[in-house]
Amino acid sequence: MESKTGIYAVATGSGSYIPPIVVENIDFADNRFYNEDGTVIETPGKEIVEKFESITDIAQRRCAEKNHVTSDLAMFAGKKALEQANFDPEKLDYIIVAHNLGDMRHGTIYPDILPTLASRVKHKLGIKNPKTVAYDITFGCPGWTQAMIQANYYIKSGDAKSALVIGADTLSRAMEPHDRDSMIFADGAGAVLLEARESDEPVGILKHATQTDTAEHIDLLRMDEPYNPELKGENLFLKMYGRRLYNYALTNVPQLAKECLDKNELHLSDVKKVLIHQANAKMDEAILKRLFRLYGERNVDYSVMPMTIGTLGNSSVATVPTLFDLIQRNELEGHELNSGDYVMMTSVGAGMNINAFMYKMP
Repeated sequence: MESKTGIYAVATGSGSYIPPIVVENIDFADNRFYNEDGTVIETPGKEIVEKFESITDIAQRRCAEKNHVTSDLAMFAGKKALEQANFDPEKLDYIIVAHNLGDMRHGTIYPDILPTLASRVKHKLGIKNPKTVAYDITFGCPGWTQAMIQANYYIKSGDAKSALVIGADTLSRAMEPHDRDSMIFADGAGAVLLEARESDEPVGILKHATQTDTAEHIDLLRMDEPYNPELKGENLFLKMYGRRLYNYALTNVPQLAKECLDKNELHLSDVKKVLIHQANAKMDEAILKRLFRLYGERNVDYSVMPMTIGTLGNSSVATVPTLFDLIQRNELEGHELNSGDYVMMTSVGAGMNINAFMYKMP
């Protein structure tokens, strides 16, 4: 890549919040599960949860404490990122919070997004500077990666010198307990502080690729009526067409990841780590295998793809920033990032949206 002096968005701090409540698969075994047509699934609960783990590799997930909402989790992660960077919060230019359903309180299915979660995070951090602009982004599970892409534009243009980018969700509260997919989703938050840095060589966030497919895939992830007929009413729950979603991701994510690499004039062999949205371990492994095959590689190096889904579940927009933070803090065994390493961050989710950007470690 040719040298060119410019302004780049560099991560100077990261933070994550992993809720303390651990929910095991066996905790779902007594649930009565229903099919989409409202009929009861007669398979014993223990068999259902065992099959679920074999398909997804999820053994546990984390859920937020009853007195916490999404903006609390976001604030906890954001505060850790600011502290790691030793950054004065009053000097922030932007706070961008990615989420899906806002501050859904425990015991309700009501999404609360007014005022914005970013405004609530700013308030909870005690920031008084009116020039710290706070807003939300909803882009499905790729929301945090898209927020990073937006923040990069602000910084590269010279409009901003800093941005706190947070991904937080409590999607476990949006799930119908009679839906087998309820075992997938978890709660959590991850954050990165981006700061402007002048450099003669590209560093930090590089080029990206993004797409939105709505013609045939708009309903793969959606809010819809419960499967249990007894719960039908005004409440809508998070629903997904799992097999169709799996096939969509497998077909489209590797292609977009390669597009991102091509834009950056990089080869897959240049990439030290692929931080991919943790939705289903088997799906992510299949995506990586397809990506390697696009480069004619039959032997897949799975060590480039750190995994947390087995114990943390799918925390939606929080999965990728949580991965990055755990590696930065040397809390993910066997994984590290050093100066000059190229990292791909990529996600897929409701929209259907896919994105990926390259990051070069400073």
